[in-house]
Amino acid sequence: MPTTRSLFLPLAALCGLLLSAPASAQDAYPSRPVKVVVALPAGGSVDMVARLVSQQLSADLGQPFVVDNRAGASGQIGVPLVARAAPDGYTLMVSPASFLTTNKSIFKTLPYNPETDFAPVTKLVNQAMVLVVRDKARFATAAKVLAAARAAPGMLTYASSGDGSPQHLVGLLFESRTGAKLLHVPYKGGAPAITDLIGGQVDMVFAPLPEALPHLKGGKLHAVGVLSDKRAVSAPDIPTLREGGIDNVVLSAWIGLLAPARTPQAVLDKLDRSVKTLLRGAAKARLLEAGMEPATEDAMPLAQVIAQEIRLHADLVKAAGLVPQ
Repeated sequence: MPTTRSLFLPLAALCGLLLSAPASAQDAYPSRPVKVVVALPAGGSVDMVARLVSQQLSADLGQPFVVDNRAGASGQIGVPLVARAAPDGYTLMVSPASFLTTNKSIFKTLPYNPETDFAPVTKLVNQAMVLVVRDKARFATAAKVLAAARAAPGMLTYASSGDGSPQHLVGLLFESRTGAKLLHVPYKGGAPAITDLIGGQVDMVFAPLPEALPHLKGGKLHAVGVLSDKRAVSAPDIPTLREGGIDNVVLSAWIGLLAPARTPQAVLDKLDRSVKTLLRGAAKARLLEAGMEPATEDAMPLAQVIAQEIRLHADLVKAAGLVPQ
């Protein structure tokens, strides 16, 4: 007749297997392809970072990480797909700050909650913003841009990658700090906004430096100034707006990697380690050359950054008198 001890041993072994199974599954992550959603068109700086990071994760973790561009509605098409995805690490998102911060103030309602629907993995890069124009003769300096805006209120146009985007937010900041009135022209992404600037359909763009830099180097666009306290490491020849006579118009943009809320911490940690290795190593020089600064030294966790910037951007939108859509 089996003893109590002999009955207990198989039961203990079974419990051990059950307890260890989730950890083993997470240790084996990923065991199939992973989708990386970008809620913007291909060709912009967010898409570039997403593809660079996806290539690294594929090489490092042994499964394809496939970028899936779902552009439109200022992120409200692609971002909810990630919010509703299974929290297993097989659907991720590379996102600009605006979809997680400014959108909450720009829109009356959102089909996702940026503070509760996601598990932020890490900030990937910081990007300086730069005011770029096509007509260098007319807008050679920041002072000339400001004079033109004040001379014809509401006539000077600036393109953005959509309502609530960093480009839009900078336009609001410019208006708030200078008293000038601009006309906002939203697009579905940074690339088409830059294309129409080159084509002469709009007067200027407050662009992330990576999106503008190739066209600045090629002579198609002219940089009026960067919206930073100091010149950008990747473009030290471009003055700050403050140097050009426009003070207190300072804003940068960032790009982050996120997963759905409740994704296992072991999966998030594995992704974070792999990405940090990339940003400190092989990709660092490439990112700097493209106008982006790896965010490996940022001390504040991404979740805290998002919560803080939601409040800051809400104050800016309110001060600008912008009515949520």
